[in-house]
Amino acid sequence: LCRPLLHTPICAPPMPLSIETFRNDIGGSVLYKALTHPLAAEAAQRLVAALREAGPVAIYDPEGVMAAFDEFYPLDGVEIAGLYVQRVEHLENRFRGAVARPATELPTAACKSVLIASFNPRAATHIEAYLPKGAQRLNFESLKLPRELQTDRGRYLSGLNFATNFAFLRDGGGLHTRLVTANYWPRYGAKSISFWCRLFDAAGQPLATWTENFGDTERAIVLDSAEIRKRFDLPEFAGQLFVHAVGAAGHDIVKYALDIYGDDTDALTATHDANSWPADSYAGLPAPKPGEDVVLWVQNTHPVPIPSGEIAFGYMGKAPTARVRQAIAPYETVALKISELMPEARWPAQLEIQAGRYFVRPRYEVVDGHGRRHMAHANVQRIDLKPDPKIATLQNLMGKMHLLPASILPPKDFASIVLPTPMATTQNHLPVKALVYSAAGKLVGEHRFGNLKRSDSIAIDMADYAANVPGFNYGHMELVYDFEAGVEADGWLHALFRYANRESGYEAETSFGAHVFNTVLTYNGEPQSYSGPPPGLSTRLFLRVAPQPYETLCHLIYPVSQEWRPTSTTTLTLRAEDGREIASKSVQIPASGSHLWRVGETFGTDALKDAGTHPCVIVRDETCRLFGYHGVLGTKGSFSYDHMFGF
Repeated sequence: LCRPLLHTPICAPPMPLSIETFRNDIGGSVLYKALTHPLAAEAAQRLVAALREAGPVAIYDPEGVMAAFDEFYPLDGVEIAGLYVQRVEHLENRFRGAVARPATELPTAACKSVLIASFNPRAATHIEAYLPKGAQRLNFESLKLPRELQTDRGRYLSGLNFATNFAFLRDGGGLHTRLVTANYWPRYGAKSISFWCRLFDAAGQPLATWTENFGDTERAIVLDSAEIRKRFDLPEFAGQLFVHAVGAAGHDIVKYALDIYGDDTDALTATHDANSWPADSYAGLPAPKPGEDVVLWVQNTHPVPIPSGEIAFGYMGKAPTARVRQAIAPYETVALKISELMPEARWPAQLEIQAGRYFVRPRYEVVDGHGRRHMAHANVQRIDLKPDPKIATLQNLMGKMHLLPASILPPKDFASIVLPTPMATTQNHLPVKALVYSAAGKLVGEHRFGNLKRSDSIAIDMADYAANVPGFNYGHMELVYDFEAGVEADGWLHALFRYANRESGYEAETSFGAHVFNTVLTYNGEPQSYSGPPPGLSTRLFLRVAPQPYETLCHLIYPVSQEWRPTSTTTLTLRAEDGREIASKSVQIPASGSHLWRVGETFGTDALKDAGTHPCVIVRDETCRLFGYHGVLGTKGSFSYDHMFGF
C-alpha cells in the first residue's frame, strides 16, 4: 500500500478542489455531500456519458453548481452550447470557456439538449417556457438517492438526507477494526434508524454493500470488520467504510469510536470519527522517534482521483518539502510512511499536510521496533481564522476562558505528555501554559511554555509535575492561554496528548481543541452546546464497553472556566446491547476535579454479564458540562485511550 514520495523542495502549492465542503459559520455543505455520495457518483458518471452523446448541450445552472459538478465529474468530451443562469449575479461567470448568459436567452441556444443542473424539481417548471423546442431534457433527478435512503423527502438538499461519514476499516494480519456508536437520533424524535453501508477495499473497489436496521432504541451500534468479513466471505482488506444513517433527527453527523484489536490481545488501540468534510490542510501529525515509524493512512473520499503532487508535507510553520508523486484512485486507501517521506524528521517535531480538500481527517499509526502500535488522527487546520485580540481582555468576565482538559494518569504507572499543536494557518505565536489539578480539584502545579513560535514543537511529561505531590493518584491538566507571555489567541487551542505505560512500553495518544467550560456568560458560541444555543451546561457522553477479556476505563473531568457548581451530579447508566437499562450509579465530581473509574468495578460482573457482548454506558449530568476520556486495558500491559463523544 505504500507509495513512493518526492523528497525535493516544493516550488508551487497544491491546487485544492474548487468546491466548498465546510464553513464554520454555516457548517457542512449539503451540495458537496449530495454530489459525492457513492450512489450519486455512479449516476453522475452515467449522466456525463449521456451528455457526450447528446451534444451540443446548453446548461441551465440556476444555483451555480456546475463548476462543483465538473470538479468531480469532468465534462471532457461534452460539446457545450452555452451556459445560462437565473441569478443576475452569476452573469459573466465562465464555465469551460462559455460566458454565462441570462436564462431568457435559452430559446436561441444552438443545442440538441438542455441540462437542468438542479436537484430542485421546480427549476424545470420555472424554465419550461424558455426551453428550445425539440431539445432533449436532462437533469439531476437521476443523481438523487433512492427514496428509501431519503430522510427528508420534502427537501432533498437537507442535511438529514446526508448524515454520512467515512471510517478506516481493516481486517487482516491478525488485526480487526470495530466501529461503535450510539443510536442517539431517537432522542431527537427519530422513529427508526438504519445504516446504508458500503465497504471499499484498498484499491477503492466496492467489496460489499448492505443495510442494517437499529430501530428506535437508544443503544450501542457495532460494526465489526471480523463479522463483516465472515458475513460476506471477504479476503483480507485495509480500506474504508462509508456509513449513511437513514432516518436521522437532530444531528446529521455520524460520530463513532473506532477500536483496533487483534487476535493477540496485546494489539489494542483506538481513535474516533473522521469528520465527514475534507479540509484544505491538516496538522498535528507527529514525527517518529528513533526506531519507530509513523504511517499516515490517506483515504480518498471522492469519486475522482487525487492527482499526482496534490498532497504535500512539511514541518509545522515551514514550507512543504515533499509531495506524493503518484495519483490516488477514487476511494483508494494508501499508507504513507513518514520515514520515506521525511527521513530526518524526529519526535517531537510535528508535520502539516496539504490535502486540497481531497480526503477527510486522516488517521496515522505509530509502530515501534517491537511491533507495538497505536493509532490517532491529524486535525483540521483552520484557514479562515484570525487572532482575536478581545480574548485576552475577557478574563475578568470569563476566567480562564478557553481551556483544553486532558488526563494525567497515575504518575507511577504512566507518562502523560502534552504537545501543543498550532491548528490555524494564521497562528504565528501560541502563548500557553499547562495547569495541573488533583482529582479533588486542587491546583497543584503548572508549566509555562512561554510564547511558542509556530515552528516550535515542545513536549512535556506533565506526570513529572504531579509525581511528588502528596496523595496525587491521578488528576488532569488544562492547557490555557498564558496572557503574561503573549496576547495572540484565536480560541482554537489544540494539543496532542500521548500516554505511555512505563512498564510495558505501550503507548496511546489523542488530540483535541479547547472550549469554554461551565460559565453562564457566552462569547462567540462558547460554551458550546450540542443542541440549541450556547451555553452548553449539561452532559451526555457515550462510553462503549469493550467485550471480555478487556477492561474498560473512563476518566471524567469537570473543567471550569470561571466558577460553577461545587460538585457535579453525574449519573452513569449501563445499557444492554438491546438498549435495556441494566444498572445506574451516581457520582459527584469536584469542580476542577475528576473521576477515574473502571466499568467492571463500578457495575460488577453480574450486571456486565446481563448486559451482553456490546453494552454501553451513558454519562448524564444536567448540572454541568463534563469532558471525558475512555480507554481499554489489555491483558499484558497494552491499552487504548481517546476522548469521548457527546450528543
